[in-house]
Amino acid sequence: MDGGKLILVLSYLQYVYPLFIIYLFCLPVHRTPSPHFDVSTSSVKYLPGFGFLPFQLDTGYIGVGVGEEVQLFYYFVKSESDPETDPLILWITGGPGCSSLEGLTMEFGPLHFDDMEYNGSLPTLSLNTHSWTKVASIIFLDLPVKTGFSYATTEKANQTDNLQTGEHAYQFLQKWLANHSEFLQNPIYIGGDSYSGTTVPIVVQTISNGNDAKTKPMINLKGYILGNPLTINPDELNYRIPFARGMGLLSDDLYKALVSNCKGEYQNIATNNSACSNNVRTFNKLCEGINKEHILEPLCDSVSLKRYRSVGRRTSLYAKLHKLENSMVLPGVKCLEDWRKLCVHWANDDSVQEALHVRKGTIENWTRCRGDLSFTYNVYNVVPYHANLSAKGYRSLIYSGDHDLTIPFISTEAWIESLNYSVIDDWRKWIVNGQVAGYTKTYSNNLTFATVKGSGHVAPLWKPLECLTMLTKWISSKQL
Repeated sequence: MDGGKLILVLSYLQYVYPLFIIYLFCLPVHRTPSPHFDVSTSSVKYLPGFGFLPFQLDTGYIGVGVGEEVQLFYYFVKSESDPETDPLILWITGGPGCSSLEGLTMEFGPLHFDDMEYNGSLPTLSLNTHSWTKVASIIFLDLPVKTGFSYATTEKANQTDNLQTGEHAYQFLQKWLANHSEFLQNPIYIGGDSYSGTTVPIVVQTISNGNDAKTKPMINLKGYILGNPLTINPDELNYRIPFARGMGLLSDDLYKALVSNCKGEYQNIATNNSACSNNVRTFNKLCEGINKEHILEPLCDSVSLKRYRSVGRRTSLYAKLHKLENSMVLPGVKCLEDWRKLCVHWANDDSVQEALHVRKGTIENWTRCRGDLSFTYNVYNVVPYHANLSAKGYRSLIYSGDHDLTIPFISTEAWIESLNYSVIDDWRKWIVNGQVAGYTKTYSNNLTFATVKGSGHVAPLWKPLECLTMLTKWISSKQL
């Protein structure tokens, strides 16, 4: 679907929008039966691979759903600045099924894995000087069920969907706040990236519905934060081709043929449109060997659980199973998947799980992103959620790494423009340390869009200083 079709679809929503809003407000609201919850919270003072922690880290489980059969695992890091007044962010990594441990140790959390290729010993970590916990307290939540260290006590409870995931997040936050009442007055934001572009607006709407129903505890919800968010699935993926053309990944002739033969629809191709199918096949062939999360970065093997199990938890043979073709002989980590594999080995170490207070026997192996969730997709377009939430006054920061082919920034820009908000601060560059860090545009209804120059699908991973600066200014209601 091209930009014109997208706008037509979204224009149609203005006629069905009132019905959608009625539906949103008729969603069931969780009502807390008692202020006394069974909340597991443990303080983590020491982490293998790092040592004694100079910041406050708590981990634990909170039961949600029927009979609390879903046990959600979380990491909580208190703000290193002013936790009494700084915002509280509930962060949900994408997937669905990707663990928030990645946010804690690879993206914008207080720890980063050291730049050392895995050699059979336990990976080590160092402090991240550009952690978002410099300005906010953050709960990193493993959601939905079966993500990271989260688990279910019954097989039936493993089954979930988009709307139930939103409800589970709301129940989690209610119970966490009831057990940490000192944060009830802090500004609260919900954040996430990638597929959480779908999850987070649903969570925010569910919380808003609960607040409207005066459900206790009331949540001091102020807005949400999204990075390279999947918003309309799968229509947004149609923007990969114009993005690839702009980045020089396909020729002008092929691009013109794609536009002519496919009419902007590159996902659901009619069976009799062989010309379009052939053009798309050629495009996909040209993108082989390209890292879609950051087109300038090298492409490596992805983490394989089967391979991980066959090699074992800690063995030097691992190095023989992973080599970059035509790679330069350089020490340390060579690409994103190397970082991720360090995380896999670290998180599956028995001493690490003991330090994190992981319940023994609840999961077989920690996996960065689960591919075997019992997950039903029942929400494919969250643009109406954005329209409703912004109309209710919630703030939103939407940012995109501008070298991401997975969810290109131009697709995010297109659905934002389709909302037809007036422009408060038109497209301009934003600066960090005298250098252009990206471009930004601010709209009415409290929506800010920003690109992060030179970054990819998970922007803070490649541009930590710039992303911390962006967050700091935005939560302080300052212009980027």
